[in-house]
Amino acid sequence: MLTENTTNPILIVEDNPIDLDLTLRAFAVKKLSNPILVARDGEEALQYMERWEQGELWPVVILLDLNMPKINGLEVLQKIKSHPDFKAIPVVILTTSSESSDLQAAYRLGANSYIVKPVDFEKFLDVANHIDLYWRVINKPL
Repeated sequence: MLTENTTNPILIVEDNPIDLDLTLRAFAVKKLSNPILVARDGEEALQYMERWEQGELWPVVILLDLNMPKINGLEVLQKIKSHPDFKAIPVVILTTSSESSDLQAAYRLGANSYIVKPVDFEKFLDVANHIDLYWRVINKPL
């Protein structure tokens, strides 16, 4: 169930603790009002789908890494985008991969955006700001 953008969580799917910490710190600096949920691998990410089916609030956006253990990000993306209800949830690929094949596969499976993670914290703050501005303010969800 999707409600107002400020009450719905942001789901971060990231297995790398350093990248996760960087993302969380960037969002803390930007003072996002949305709660942040974390899945540390693809399997944990897919468990959220069961929770959404049982009535938990859907995320306003999912930030999804590609290279993860157990179930990779492309498989998670495919499952979310093939679900009749959850396919409307925006999924932003946030990854270190700049491989053309990953980019093409992500968009073919329904990714809404593809961002290569910057390594510099200040540049990552800019990315966090753009994600916040676009997905919470500019974009109008269903």
